[in-house]
Amino acid sequence: MLKMKWVTGAVMLACSGALMACEGGTTPGAAGTSSAAATVTATPSATTGGTAPGTATVAPPSGKAPAAPPAPAGAPSAELSGKREVTIVRAQASEGGVSLDDRLIEADDNSGRQLFVPTPIGGDKYLIKAYTRANNHPAADEASCWQAYNPGNGGSLTVEGALCDAKNPAQQFTIIPNGKGSYGISNNSAYLQHSPTNGLILEELGDAPLRSTFRFVDNGPARRPAGG
Repeated sequence: MLKMKWVTGAVMLACSGALMACEGGTTPGAAGTSSAAATVTATPSATTGGTAPGTATVAPPSGKAPAAPPAPAGAPSAELSGKREVTIVRAQASEGGVSLDDRLIEADDNSGRQLFVPTPIGGDKYLIKAYTRANNHPAADEASCWQAYNPGNGGSLTVEGALCDAKNPAQQFTIIPNGKGSYGISNNSAYLQHSPTNGLILEELGDAPLRSTFRFVDNGPARRPAGG
């Protein structure tokens, strides 16, 4: 009987203490902090707009991940990374695109090799690999590379296809931005230009302006194998 009375009294005493604490505006436990108080201290400050230390960053309401940081200045574009196939079109042309047949030409059909993989080989120089459309035949995955060709008869320099060799200077093409998403393409200071009579040729400009620039249009990942 005494034991039961003692327990009852203890319970009543605890309840009275809790009631007094609530009436006084203090949470139980002088040294501790309640979960409700912790929630309040972790919210952003109403006066400074800051966030209390230790508060986790809240995801945007859309649920989308933050955008990737921009590429470092000077980094090549994806189309010039050696990992993408591109078509090449002359910025000043109204139709057609660049095609490697017996030589580099402009075509408005599907003839020749019209998919290219500009592959960095150091500095602003590239090995430009040329492919036909993928057709599940191994030969379609064998690259032919651009190579400057001098006919040696006083005729214009042209670009022809050859077995890829990054150490051959005639296959080392320079690609430099020329504004508005277009590029100038050259080999040993001779620029790829369009001639009304001879088509695409390599020409030293001297004091003449650069007449022909080219755009690279992404056509997806470079095939594997990427060629010789």
